[in-house]
Amino acid sequence: MLSTVIQPVILSGGSGTRLWPLSREAFPKQLLCLYSSNSMLQDSALRVAAGPQFSAPIVVCNQEHRFIVAEQLREIGQDARAVVIEPVGRNTAPAAAVAALLMEAEPETLLLVMPSDHVVTDSAAFRAALDTAAPLARQGKLVTFGIIPSAPETGYGYIKRGDGLADGAFAVERFVEKPSREVAETYLAAGDYLWNSGIFLFSAGAWLKELDLHHPGTVAGCRQAMAEGQNDLFFFRLGEAAFSALRGQSIDYAVMEKTAHAAVVPVDMGWSDIGSWSALWQISDRDTAGNAEIGDVVSQDCQNSYLRSDGVMLAALGVQDLVVVATDDVVLVADKSRAQELSPMVARLKKAGRPEATTSSLVYRPWGWFRTLAEGNRFKVKQISVKPGERLSLQKHLHRSEHWVVVQGCAQVTNGERVFLLHENESTFIPSGHRHRLENPGKLPLIIVEVQSGSYLGEDDIIREDDVYGRVETTL
Repeated sequence: MLSTVIQPVILSGGSGTRLWPLSREAFPKQLLCLYSSNSMLQDSALRVAAGPQFSAPIVVCNQEHRFIVAEQLREIGQDARAVVIEPVGRNTAPAAAVAALLMEAEPETLLLVMPSDHVVTDSAAFRAALDTAAPLARQGKLVTFGIIPSAPETGYGYIKRGDGLADGAFAVERFVEKPSREVAETYLAAGDYLWNSGIFLFSAGAWLKELDLHHPGTVAGCRQAMAEGQNDLFFFRLGEAAFSALRGQSIDYAVMEKTAHAAVVPVDMGWSDIGSWSALWQISDRDTAGNAEIGDVVSQDCQNSYLRSDGVMLAALGVQDLVVVATDDVVLVADKSRAQELSPMVARLKKAGRPEATTSSLVYRPWGWFRTLAEGNRFKVKQISVKPGERLSLQKHLHRSEHWVVVQGCAQVTNGERVFLLHENESTFIPSGHRHRLENPGKLPLIIVEVQSGSYLGEDDIIREDDVYGRVETTL
């Protein structure tokens, strides 16, 4: 077993469009329950939670997802050593540098850097690979984990292993970009190529030294961003000016392809990065006809298809090799063999200003969530859920009035100068211009239905007078 405590570093900065429409910028795939009853972020945290060989994780995420990340960790009872907020995305090398700088006083600490959006079904194999990698990392090696390939996959980068090292590890001969099908078949036949998992183990000191050598300026820039950073509730927010000035680069490109100290540990641990709907179909439970069906799905004479509904009933008849995904605002129908080509379509929708490209009708906030149920000329209907003990900002709207009806729980309402309780089936009316606040003083989630009416119903029609979350953005 591992004799050195390992510091997990979970990278959760991705915005993922390859699993659109389920995954969107505001709620990417690592925050979704795609393979188990937990989100992928939660599964990643639980993977390194059992046993004394792991410290509480350092999680690196972006501004938009910070409260969702914190809430998902709370749901599984997982404390974080730190939750670091990146003001802008700069890829994985700077994120790993920030984590290493947090441990700079203990340069021998081993950092296990891993994405938050990968599936690992064989945790025992994962831990055995760490047992193999840890002695090498303590000797100054920068270790990556290569997945033993099972098919000529063209969606992954590859690692060609070199000379053997101790206990089944190898030196890295070279990294290879995503190959064509023909080239991938030669890699599979050769037997000395591995899929690049993007998971790494190295000491904090070794990583900072090699990064400073091969990608000058990154360590100094991250150090400056940390010096300019500040604590924000239970997050640490990096300084925006210094971090934005960094040249973004991946761990592979910045260091691993250049260093003389790269090593690779082959492992077969049921790994997938779920980079497309077809990849998710591949690892999902399927019926005898090869169909993966999730949600309210009725199918007849269908074969080898991924059929999923997160809302309305999905009925499929006589389809083959399709991906059909229905949310409450989008229905995707795609040839399974082309399901990895979604990014250009999402970019096209984003350019056209379609909100479906980036957000869904279910929007998470630090106090809970809201869902738009219906909207039309001069009206909008929302379902709002407030977590126990939480409250929205004290605010007012200039162009809309609101009607609140309590569906579940008890609400404490500020409406103008009055502060009072509303119970189930009770309601209140808030005229435009009235300062108001919604709070949940109870121990169960509060759910209300809000009916808005007025000349303008945009989320930016808000003036905050007080907010416990210190938000400055102009959204609810």
